[in-house]
Amino acid sequence: MDGNRVFGRSPVLLGHRGCGRGTVNGHQENTLGSFLAAVDAGVDWVEVDVRRTSDDQLVVVHNPAGPDGVFYADITAREAAARGALRLEALLAALPDSVGVDFDVKTSMEDATRDRAATTMGRLASIAVREARRREVLVTSFDPGALDIARQLAPGVARGLLTWVDFPIGHAVAAAGHLDVQVLAPHWGSLRPNDKEPKALQRPLDYVVDLVHESGREFLAWCPGVKFAQRLLDAGVDALCVNDVPTVVASLLAAPARS
Repeated sequence: MDGNRVFGRSPVLLGHRGCGRGTVNGHQENTLGSFLAAVDAGVDWVEVDVRRTSDDQLVVVHNPAGPDGVFYADITAREAAARGALRLEALLAALPDSVGVDFDVKTSMEDATRDRAATTMGRLASIAVREARRREVLVTSFDPGALDIARQLAPGVARGLLTWVDFPIGHAVAAAGHLDVQVLAPHWGSLRPNDKEPKALQRPLDYVVDLVHESGREFLAWCPGVKFAQRLLDAGVDALCVNDVPTVVASLLAAPARS
Protein backbone atom coordinates (compact mmCIF):
# COMPACT_ATOMS: atom_id res chain seq x y z
CA MET A 1 0.00 0.00 0.00
CA ASP A 2 1.18 3.55 -0.74
CA GLY A 3 1.83 4.89 2.77
CA ASN A 4 -1.50 5.01 4.58
CA ARG A 5 -3.52 5.17 1.37
CA VAL A 6 -6.01 2.43 0.57
CA PHE A 7 -5.92 2.67 -3.22
CA GLY A 8 -2.51 4.18 -3.95
CA ARG A 9 -1.82 7.32 -5.96
CA SER A 10 -3.49 6.32 -9.23
CA PRO A 11 -7.24 5.58 -9.54
CA VAL A 12 -8.21 1.92 -9.48
CA LEU A 13 -11.13 -0.13 -10.76
CA LEU A 14 -13.07 -2.65 -8.70
CA GLY A 15 -15.19 -5.34 -10.34
CA HIS A 16 -18.69 -5.14 -8.85
CA ARG A 17 -19.74 -8.67 -7.78
CA GLY A 18 -16.99 -9.91 -10.09
CA CYS A 19 -17.54 -8.87 -13.72
CA GLY A 20 -20.63 -6.85 -12.82
CA ARG A 21 -24.23 -7.06 -11.68
CA GLY A 22 -26.35 -9.75 -13.30
CA THR A 23 -24.73 -11.72 -16.11
CA VAL A 24 -21.74 -10.31 -17.99
CA ASN A 25 -20.21 -12.21 -20.90
CA GLY A 26 -21.92 -15.37 -19.71
CA HIS A 27 -20.70 -15.04 -16.12
CA GLN A 28 -23.33 -14.77 -13.39
CA GLU A 29 -22.55 -12.29 -10.62
CA ASN A 30 -20.82 -13.49 -7.45
CA THR A 31 -19.57 -16.70 -9.03
CA LEU A 32 -15.96 -17.81 -9.17
CA GLY A 33 -16.02 -17.56 -12.96
CA SER A 34 -17.20 -13.96 -12.79
CA PHE A 35 -14.47 -12.93 -10.35
CA LEU A 36 -11.71 -14.63 -12.32
CA ALA A 37 -12.98 -13.12 -15.57
CA ALA A 38 -12.84 -9.68 -13.95
CA VAL A 39 -9.23 -10.33 -12.97
CA ASP A 40 -8.44 -11.45 -16.52
CA ALA A 41 -10.05 -8.25 -17.84
CA GLY A 42 -7.58 -6.20 -15.80
CA VAL A 43 -9.30 -4.88 -12.67
CA ASP A 44 -7.17 -3.94 -9.68
CA TRP A 45 -9.72 -5.03 -7.05
CA VAL A 46 -12.95 -7.01 -6.75
CA GLU A 47 -15.98 -6.14 -4.64
CA VAL A 48 -17.27 -9.17 -2.71
CA ASP A 49 -20.69 -9.39 -1.05
CA VAL A 50 -20.44 -11.26 2.27
CA ARG A 51 -23.31 -12.94 4.13
CA ARG A 52 -23.46 -15.30 7.11
CA THR A 53 -25.17 -18.69 7.09
CA SER A 54 -26.88 -20.44 10.00
CA ASP A 55 -23.72 -22.42 10.81
CA ASP A 56 -21.52 -19.31 11.09
CA GLN A 57 -19.94 -19.67 7.64
CA LEU A 58 -19.58 -16.88 5.06
CA VAL A 59 -20.86 -17.00 1.50
CA VAL A 60 -20.70 -14.57 -1.42
CA VAL A 61 -24.27 -13.51 -2.22
CA HIS A 62 -25.91 -10.11 -2.61
CA ASN A 63 -29.52 -10.57 -1.55
CA PRO A 64 -30.50 -11.92 1.89
CA ALA A 65 -32.64 -14.62 0.29
CA GLY A 66 -32.75 -16.61 -2.92
CA PRO A 67 -35.47 -16.26 -5.58
CA ASP A 68 -37.57 -18.84 -3.70
CA GLY A 69 -37.56 -16.74 -0.53
CA VAL A 70 -35.20 -18.98 1.46
CA PHE A 71 -32.93 -16.81 3.60
CA TYR A 72 -29.24 -17.64 3.70
CA ALA A 73 -29.26 -16.84 7.43
CA ASP A 74 -31.62 -19.83 7.88
CA ILE A 75 -29.59 -22.47 6.02
CA THR A 76 -26.14 -24.00 6.33
CA ALA A 77 -23.20 -23.20 4.10
CA ARG A 78 -23.55 -26.62 2.48
CA GLU A 79 -27.19 -25.93 1.71
CA ALA A 80 -26.28 -22.49 0.37
CA ALA A 81 -23.58 -24.02 -1.85
CA ALA A 82 -26.12 -26.51 -3.19
CA ARG A 83 -28.19 -23.48 -4.21
CA GLY A 84 -25.21 -22.03 -6.06
CA ALA A 85 -23.73 -19.75 -3.41
CA LEU A 86 -19.95 -19.33 -3.55
CA ARG A 87 -18.09 -19.94 -0.30
CA LEU A 88 -15.94 -16.96 0.65
CA GLU A 89 -12.90 -19.09 1.44
CA ALA A 90 -13.08 -20.76 -1.98
CA LEU A 91 -13.01 -17.37 -3.68
CA LEU A 92 -10.11 -16.07 -1.62
CA ALA A 93 -8.08 -19.22 -2.30
CA ALA A 94 -8.57 -18.73 -6.05
CA LEU A 95 -7.85 -15.00 -6.28
CA PRO A 96 -4.26 -13.93 -7.05
CA ASP A 97 -2.60 -12.06 -4.18
CA SER A 98 -2.13 -9.08 -6.51
CA VAL A 99 -5.90 -8.47 -6.57
CA GLY A 100 -7.34 -6.31 -3.79
CA VAL A 101 -10.61 -7.30 -2.09
CA ASP A 102 -13.37 -4.99 -0.93
CA PHE A 103 -15.51 -7.02 1.49
CA ASP A 104 -19.03 -5.56 1.29
CA VAL A 105 -20.46 -6.71 4.61
CA LYS A 106 -24.18 -7.47 4.37
CA THR A 107 -25.45 -7.22 7.93
CA SER A 108 -28.44 -9.49 8.57
CA MET A 109 -31.42 -8.67 10.75
CA GLU A 110 -30.41 -11.54 13.02
CA ASP A 111 -27.13 -9.76 13.85
CA ALA A 112 -29.18 -7.52 16.15
CA THR A 113 -29.45 -10.42 18.63
CA ARG A 114 -25.78 -11.44 18.58
CA ASP A 115 -22.67 -10.39 20.40
CA ARG A 116 -20.38 -8.27 18.23
CA ALA A 117 -17.91 -11.08 17.60
CA ALA A 118 -20.73 -13.38 16.41
CA THR A 119 -22.19 -10.96 13.85
CA THR A 120 -21.48 -11.16 10.13
CA MET A 121 -18.69 -8.60 10.53
CA GLY A 122 -17.41 -10.38 13.60
CA ARG A 123 -17.10 -13.64 11.65
CA LEU A 124 -15.33 -11.83 8.83
CA ALA A 125 -12.85 -9.98 11.04
CA SER A 126 -10.18 -12.68 11.35
CA ILE A 127 -10.42 -13.44 7.63
CA ALA A 128 -10.00 -9.77 6.75
CA VAL A 129 -6.95 -9.52 9.02
CA ARG A 130 -5.44 -12.63 7.46
CA GLU A 131 -6.06 -11.45 3.91
CA ALA A 132 -4.61 -8.01 4.67
CA ARG A 133 -1.25 -9.67 5.28
CA ARG A 134 -1.07 -10.79 1.64
CA ARG A 135 -3.23 -8.43 -0.41
CA GLU A 136 -4.89 -5.00 -0.33
CA VAL A 137 -8.12 -5.19 1.71
CA LEU A 138 -11.03 -2.85 2.43
CA VAL A 139 -14.14 -3.54 4.51
CA THR A 140 -17.21 -1.56 3.44
CA SER A 141 -20.79 -1.56 4.65
CA PHE A 142 -24.02 0.43 4.64
CA ASP A 143 -24.12 -0.41 8.36
CA PRO A 144 -21.99 1.99 10.44
CA GLY A 145 -22.26 -0.47 13.34
CA ALA A 146 -20.52 -3.15 11.28
CA LEU A 147 -17.74 -0.69 10.54
CA ASP A 148 -17.36 -0.05 14.26
CA ILE A 149 -17.07 -3.80 14.84
CA ALA A 150 -14.42 -3.91 12.11
CA ARG A 151 -12.54 -1.09 13.86
CA GLN A 152 -12.59 -3.09 17.10
CA LEU A 153 -11.84 -6.60 15.80
CA ALA A 154 -9.76 -5.83 12.70
CA PRO A 155 -8.19 -2.47 13.59
CA GLY A 156 -5.47 -2.58 10.94
CA VAL A 157 -7.91 -3.13 8.07
CA ALA A 158 -9.18 -0.10 6.14
CA ARG A 159 -12.90 0.70 6.41
CA GLY A 160 -15.32 2.46 4.07
CA LEU A 161 -18.85 3.82 4.47
CA LEU A 162 -21.26 2.84 1.69
CA THR A 163 -24.29 5.05 1.06
CA TRP A 164 -27.42 4.00 -0.79
CA VAL A 165 -28.78 4.98 -4.20
CA ASP A 166 -29.36 8.75 -4.48
CA PHE A 167 -28.50 9.22 -0.78
CA PRO A 168 -27.90 12.96 -0.21
CA ILE A 169 -24.20 13.47 -0.82
CA GLY A 170 -23.84 16.20 1.81
CA HIS A 171 -25.02 13.78 4.50
CA ALA A 172 -22.71 11.09 3.15
CA VAL A 173 -19.62 13.31 3.23
CA ALA A 174 -20.37 14.54 6.74
CA ALA A 175 -21.14 11.03 8.04
CA ALA A 176 -17.82 9.68 6.75
CA GLY A 177 -16.07 12.65 8.33
CA HIS A 178 -17.64 11.83 11.70
CA LEU A 179 -16.80 8.12 11.53
CA ASP A 180 -13.43 6.43 11.89
CA VAL A 181 -13.29 5.33 8.24
CA GLN A 182 -10.72 5.80 5.51
CA VAL A 183 -13.06 5.73 2.50
CA LEU A 184 -16.41 7.20 1.49
CA ALA A 185 -18.23 5.05 -1.08
CA PRO A 186 -21.40 6.73 -2.41
CA HIS A 187 -23.53 5.45 -5.27
CA TRP A 188 -22.85 7.46 -8.41
CA GLY A 189 -26.47 8.64 -8.45
CA SER A 190 -25.75 10.79 -5.41
CA LEU A 191 -23.23 12.74 -7.48
CA ARG A 192 -25.64 14.17 -10.04
CA PRO A 193 -29.07 15.81 -9.68
CA ASN A 194 -31.75 13.31 -8.69
CA ASP A 195 -35.25 13.10 -7.22
CA LYS A 196 -33.99 13.74 -3.70
CA GLU A 197 -31.51 16.48 -4.56
CA PRO A 198 -32.15 18.67 -7.60
CA LYS A 199 -29.28 20.63 -9.10
CA ALA A 200 -29.95 23.69 -6.96
CA LEU A 201 -29.25 21.67 -3.79
CA GLN A 202 -26.00 20.06 -4.94
CA ARG A 203 -22.43 21.25 -4.79
CA PRO A 204 -20.28 20.79 -7.92
CA LEU A 205 -18.67 17.38 -8.28
CA ASP A 206 -15.14 18.73 -8.00
CA TYR A 207 -16.07 20.47 -4.75
CA VAL A 208 -17.47 17.26 -3.27
CA VAL A 209 -14.43 15.16 -4.18
CA ASP A 210 -12.00 17.81 -2.95
CA LEU A 211 -13.85 18.10 0.37
CA VAL A 212 -13.69 14.34 0.93
CA HIS A 213 -9.94 14.47 0.32
CA GLU A 214 -9.61 17.50 2.59
CA SER A 215 -11.29 15.45 5.34
CA GLY A 216 -8.49 12.89 5.00
CA ARG A 217 -10.55 10.24 3.23
CA GLU A 218 -10.47 8.56 -0.15
CA PHE A 219 -13.35 8.54 -2.61
CA LEU A 220 -14.83 5.34 -4.08
CA ALA A 221 -17.88 5.77 -6.33
CA TRP A 222 -19.93 2.71 -7.20
CA CYS A 223 -21.74 1.63 -10.36
CA PRO A 224 -21.30 4.58 -12.76
CA GLY A 225 -21.67 4.06 -16.48
CA VAL A 226 -18.66 4.64 -18.71
CA LYS A 227 -19.45 8.29 -19.50
CA PHE A 228 -19.98 9.32 -15.90
CA ALA A 229 -17.04 7.17 -14.79
CA GLN A 230 -14.77 9.36 -16.87
CA ARG A 231 -16.24 12.48 -15.28
CA LEU A 232 -15.52 11.01 -11.87
CA LEU A 233 -11.92 10.23 -12.80
CA ASP A 234 -11.50 13.77 -14.14
CA ALA A 235 -12.80 15.05 -10.78
CA GLY A 236 -10.10 13.08 -8.97
CA VAL A 237 -11.87 10.12 -7.37
CA ASP A 238 -9.60 7.40 -6.06
CA ALA A 239 -11.57 4.33 -7.15
CA LEU A 240 -14.58 3.18 -9.15
CA CYS A 241 -16.60 0.01 -8.51
CA VAL A 242 -17.99 -0.85 -11.94
CA ASN A 243 -20.38 -3.13 -13.79
CA ASP A 244 -19.67 -4.65 -17.22
CA VAL A 245 -15.98 -4.83 -16.36
CA PRO A 246 -14.61 -5.73 -19.82
CA THR A 247 -16.33 -2.75 -21.45
CA VAL A 248 -15.38 -0.28 -18.73
CA VAL A 249 -11.76 -1.42 -18.57
CA ALA A 250 -11.38 -1.21 -22.35
CA SER A 251 -12.95 2.26 -22.41
CA LEU A 252 -11.15 3.81 -19.44
CA LEU A 253 -7.70 2.36 -20.01
CA ALA A 254 -7.49 4.45 -23.16
CA ALA A 255 -7.82 7.61 -21.04
CA PRO A 256 -4.69 9.01 -19.31
CA ALA A 257 -4.57 8.34 -15.57
CA ARG A 258 -3.98 11.29 -13.27
CA SER A 259 -0.52 11.55 -11.73
